Amino acid sequence: MTPIAIAVLSLSMSADAFAAAIGRGAQHRPTLPQALRSGLVFGVIEAITPLIGFALGVAAAGFVAAIDHWIAFGLLGAVGGKMIWEALKPEDEAEEEAETRKAVSRGLVALVATAVGTSIDAGAVGVGLALLGANIWLIAACIGFTTFSLATLGLLIGKAAGTRLGKIVELIGGVALIALGLKILLEHLGVLAF
Repeated sequence: MTPIAIAVLSLSMSADAFAAAIGRGAQHRPTLPQALRSGLVFGVIEAITPLIGFALGVAAAGFVAAIDHWIAFGLLGAVGGKMIWEALKPEDEAEEEAETRKAVSRGLVALVATAVGTSIDAGAVGVGLALLGANIWLIAACIGFTTFSLATLGLLIGKAAGTRLGKIVELIGGVALIALGLKILLEHLGVLAF
């Protein structure tokens, strides 16, 4: 993968964590040290999940070598589509979910659960990366660092601005993932040459 593709992937994978961090920041009003610790939890978990997905993808790679680019496109498209759907969800549904999450959003367990929930898509992307033979260690480190940075920033923004910005970032991240999946597919089909 090119450095630009890795950067787009890292930013896209971090969008969910950023949006969730804005929500947590609005609820909890963290100090800078608390935001850094919470950002670290998000970043570490977000870096681990593509490694797990990659390991699963490597195990299955021999069986799907002829259609790996279609699988990568499908996974990235599905994750991106879900992110867009979440971002465009009507406010009343989003408010109901926020109230439910607020009831269980206190403490380290809730923080880890939120981080795991926002990183599941990175596991699916890891499967696709295995099928492409990408450098997972570099990509996972970039995703983890980007998530740490954006989650920390999101917590601090949420403390000051509330949750509105999170939906915009999630929408942009979803569109970027779909575009990245399409680029991979078109390259493997020979339509694009990079």
